[in-house]
Amino acid sequence: MADFVLTAARGRYAHYASLPGAADALVVVLLEAAGLEADATLRDHDTLAALLAGPSNEQTGMGRKTASGVTVTVDDATDSVTVDIADVTWTSATGNPVGKLLVCYDPDTTSGTDTEIIPLSAHDFVISPDGADVTARIDALGIIRESDT
Repeated sequence: MADFVLTAARGRYAHYASLPGAADALVVVLLEAAGLEADATLRDHDTLAALLAGPSNEQTGMGRKTASGVTVTVDDATDSVTVDIADVTWTSATGNPVGKLLVCYDPDTTSGTDTEIIPLSAHDFVISPDGADVTARIDALGIIRESDT
């Protein structure tokens, strides 16, 4: 489950995860542990470009991943919406240590830029890549669950 939903994504996570655009996707972006902003600051960035313009750095050695297996489930019995993605694997992972995993909405994977990518949620993901495969195991309850309770 999400450690937190970024302010700009509150109430819109399920919409973005439904992938309403013609060439959109959820994208997983890793942030380096060194220089990582506090959660209270990270949550207020409205675009990936704005987030990366601060002291937080993208961990580029492992690269961005397009999320697969994206599902949005509405549960009327619990008055909630659950968004899930498949586990994400990086083969032969290298680069600087990682501190956070972001799930972002990219509205145009064909020609969009980081100024258009909206960070949706941030998750603690502390690893030191050593050349082995790394898998982010997504909670069985999903990446995020929103409810009014």
